[in-house]
Amino acid sequence: MSAEPRFLDARAYHAAPGFLGHLLDELGEVERVDGELVLAPGPERRAYWTRNVWRAPFLLEFGSIGDAVRALKGLQRNWAPLPTRLHRRTALIAEKLPHVPTKPKAFPFELPMAPMGTFQLVDEHLLLGSAECSNPFPNGEFKFVEDREGPPSRAYRKIWEALVFAGRLPKAGERCLDAGSAPGGWTWALAGLGATVVSVDRAELDPRVAAMPGVEHRIGDALAMKPDDVGPMDWVCSDVICYPPRLLEWVERWLESGLGRNFVCTIKMQGADFDKATADRFAAIPGSRVLHLWHNKHELTWLLIR
Repeated sequence: MSAEPRFLDARAYHAAPGFLGHLLDELGEVERVDGELVLAPGPERRAYWTRNVWRAPFLLEFGSIGDAVRALKGLQRNWAPLPTRLHRRTALIAEKLPHVPTKPKAFPFELPMAPMGTFQLVDEHLLLGSAECSNPFPNGEFKFVEDREGPPSRAYRKIWEALVFAGRLPKAGERCLDAGSAPGGWTWALAGLGATVVSVDRAELDPRVAAMPGVEHRIGDALAMKPDDVGPMDWVCSDVICYPPRLLEWVERWLESGLGRNFVCTIKMQGADFDKATADRFAAIPGSRVLHLWHNKHELTWLLIR
């Protein structure tokens, strides 16, 4: 049986883990929900609480596993399964497709350039897939080769991931501000790249991080500090726990000052709420984007890379 894809006038949104409710609130009208995958009609919509967006979804009716495999290979090489039902049959298809590496990656590295498709079975002979996705990792998932000795917390994984998606790194000779730094996971990551780091928090840094070359720690409220207090920064970074509007006000001061070049900030939601209005204001800043990183929890990351 010849299997030909039938493309849909829709997009599929794979929810960030644990945040399907936020995603459904963002999307409004949807056609179907399969596990954490939401199919919504029409062009792509702005949705923050996703791990991956299927940008060209299609339905594929097939007679055998071989038919499905041949059809997928005919579209492109790389495919990741998303099993929500018929797990064994999904695995049989995936086993006959080219292997996709899923080992933890050593930082730093560049984003994969090869397209990554994904698929799931709707029933025994019907497949929903997309060869074009927003995230180059299988179902938006990946892990770093972790450093379990140096950093004082696991928060460093967020700044690592943000920098991978930013497409550039702080380097020797560049100045970084780490707001809300204690115990020092982000400062450890930034200083480890050779940058000079001004670290600001009411609490002390881990002594090992404070002793790193190029690290200057200041005690105080990072969000009360004015840009002129620290001077020009190549990187303005914040993992401060605060209400999103207060972070936005702080970022706007930096933008108005002209003293910050690149920004990586965590927008932390309070309780079970999602402050969409503030997230939209961050996303509206020219040249920037708001996304949910794989290593984020109930928070989003705002990036502005010049």
